[in-house]
Amino acid sequence: MPYVLALDQGTTSSRAILFGHDGRIAGTAQHEFRQLYPAGETGWVEHDPYDILTSQLTAAVEVLAKAAIRPRDVAALGITNQRETTVVWDRETGKPVYNAIVWQDRRGAPLCRQLAEEGAEPTIRARTGLLLDPYFSATKIRWILDNVPGARAAAEAGKLAFGTVDSWLVWNLTSGGRHRTDRTNASRTLLYNIVEDRWDAELLRLFGIPESMLPEVVWSSEPVGRVTTTLGLGEIEIAGMAGDQQAALFGQLCIDAGDAKNTYGTGCFLLEHIGERFMLSGQRLITTLAASPRRRLEYAFEGSIFAGGAVVQWLRDNMRFFSRSPDVESIAAEVSSAAGVVFVPAFTGLGAPHWDPYASGMIIGIERSTEIGHIARAALESIAFQVADVLEAMNSESRQPLRELRVDGGAAANDLLMQFQADLLQLPVRRPAVLETTALGAAYLAGLAVGFWGSTDEIRSLRAPDTRFKPGADPKQMQARQAKWRDAVRRAGGWSRPVHAGEEKP
Repeated sequence: MPYVLALDQGTTSSRAILFGHDGRIAGTAQHEFRQLYPAGETGWVEHDPYDILTSQLTAAVEVLAKAAIRPRDVAALGITNQRETTVVWDRETGKPVYNAIVWQDRRGAPLCRQLAEEGAEPTIRARTGLLLDPYFSATKIRWILDNVPGARAAAEAGKLAFGTVDSWLVWNLTSGGRHRTDRTNASRTLLYNIVEDRWDAELLRLFGIPESMLPEVVWSSEPVGRVTTTLGLGEIEIAGMAGDQQAALFGQLCIDAGDAKNTYGTGCFLLEHIGERFMLSGQRLITTLAASPRRRLEYAFEGSIFAGGAVVQWLRDNMRFFSRSPDVESIAAEVSSAAGVVFVPAFTGLGAPHWDPYASGMIIGIERSTEIGHIARAALESIAFQVADVLEAMNSESRQPLRELRVDGGAAANDLLMQFQADLLQLPVRRPAVLETTALGAAYLAGLAVGFWGSTDEIRSLRAPDTRFKPGADPKQMQARQAKWRDAVRRAGGWSRPVHAGEEKP
């Protein structure tokens, strides 16, 4: 069986990618699906769970057909997914009780504020490694239970199941036979104790969530069940699961303390492997579980940026500056600089290291001479500026500053962005030959579980050389640009926070 199939269920599309033993792509299929923004609700983002499922199944069947590969030629299936996105469904019917609430959604901000005022955050942080933020799953589950008629009563009767997207896919791929998640996804819920390796009863009580809703937790590289034959995928073994950023960390073979990567997807996610000792960040970074084929707890620091490639999608879909996302590079290259324009893409607040759910998007520095190219260039640069903020925070935590940054994701194909990132960080940036490292990480995890690859050393020996971007700009100029960016971020901060009568915003 010469292939491994990876299902890469993302925020805006579902992809299926076939990898050969050499780690190269043998086939790919992709289907976008709807983004739902409930009318009149600021910061709400939803998906139809059936859109997620059907787009992913269609892509999986399609890639096998396009590559003329039979299911029996596939050794294993790995799943990687948008994290934190929350689905709650009826155990008997399998039907969702509400739309999937997406990781970007901010409706849980008032609950987070309430819990913080009650002094709950230190306990949450010490057990989960996470910050108290609506980004994570628990507040989304709580909202469904409190706002969907009959949901709480059904949950307390043991009739409802919760899952992040990996669980939703596994449940349906196995026709309801498996309700499972892996440790990397569990660690993103605000409910999993990553020190003691268990669902935490005290946190469940704090958020008012019945334990009966929760999936069984497995290792990221472990057989968890076979696909039901009626789905057109034969009986392929599901043998790997990991949240998208942990999958990308593993796909870059960042398996030792000090290894780091940044994924440029809809959001940007900078992760540094920190080893087997749990540590909390003093710079408002997240501590999360890394995917470990060694089946032991391994940790990573993470800085989560909510709007990476999303800023390019916004220029394409909302502003209609261009019809294809890759066109942003040529439009930005029409000008030599952003000409003082700074773009803060806080569409759904700001993530690390600011963690401001009330920050608002802003474009500042516009003049009469400003052109589309300046705004496009400022949009690309905003991605790099956010990454630099997180990397600086991460370096302050580390005994040894990072010597290079490994990159992947769709926007990493943009040479202009990668060169600006290297210039801004004053560090080499390494881009792998296969940019689909999120899917590749899921494939590696599944393949290792079934013996398709014998070890990570074997995998490393098969990888093609990386492309390197070396810094070439004046460091003082880059420092001045970063200072201007931070001034803009300060101005955008807290903009959408509700103001009560007689109160002034800070």
